[in-house]
Amino acid sequence: MFRRTESLHTFIRLYPAVTIISCIHVVLWIMMKLSFPIFTLLFSFLTGYNAGVHSGEWWRLITPIFLHTSFSHLLFNTITLIIFAPPLERMVKSIYFLVIYSASGIIANIATYLIMPMDYSHAGASGAIFGILGTYMFICFFRKEYMDQKNSQMILTVTAIALVLSFIDAHINVVAHVTGLLAGFLLGKVFVRKKPSFIHYTYYHQPVRQEGMKLFFKKWSIWIFVFVFILAAILYVL
Repeated sequence: MFRRTESLHTFIRLYPAVTIISCIHVVLWIMMKLSFPIFTLLFSFLTGYNAGVHSGEWWRLITPIFLHTSFSHLLFNTITLIIFAPPLERMVKSIYFLVIYSASGIIANIATYLIMPMDYSHAGASGAIFGILGTYMFICFFRKEYMDQKNSQMILTVTAIALVLSFIDAHINVVAHVTGLLAGFLLGKVFVRKKPSFIHYTYYHQPVRQEGMKLFFKKWSIWIFVFVFILAAILYVL
């Protein structure tokens, strides 16, 4: 269920929402790393900042979902998105996936504004990604027809570990993680129907016979792309 073996072309076709979000992550991070004054100003204008929200800059409740402060931050969130989000997008359809993802992140940022100090600043997709995990938790308990026991156990284990790590690292916005998780769980009630409206959510056409390197590149091109991106980013940082 969470193994990504599609070709890059197939991945983009089946999971347009995940593809768009991932591209936004990467483009904004590259813009930030270029260090042009206009991009630096843009980043400071879009990052989460409680005092700014208090002053009426409401967009700061939305835009931090797509920003990342470091390459490792970008890498972890984007790879997590690529691995875990596609099945959910197929389950609920792309538009509803975007609602779950965005609403979870926004609710997490609202909670951050209400609970954290006024001078607190933040950025990252973690609240939205925890929203995805929260929706999966709802599926594990109340929509079991979507997920077998093995995948349910994996989701519950990953979520538990992620929550524990959230409380261990003082630099992590634990408020966003917890509220994003709860928001995703509640949104699952709204958007995940009891009965699937499709036969198999990972189905896509693939030729019966392919040969050698052509089959290899078709099957693993998305991971080759990810590897090349990681390597290029590391070389750029160095």
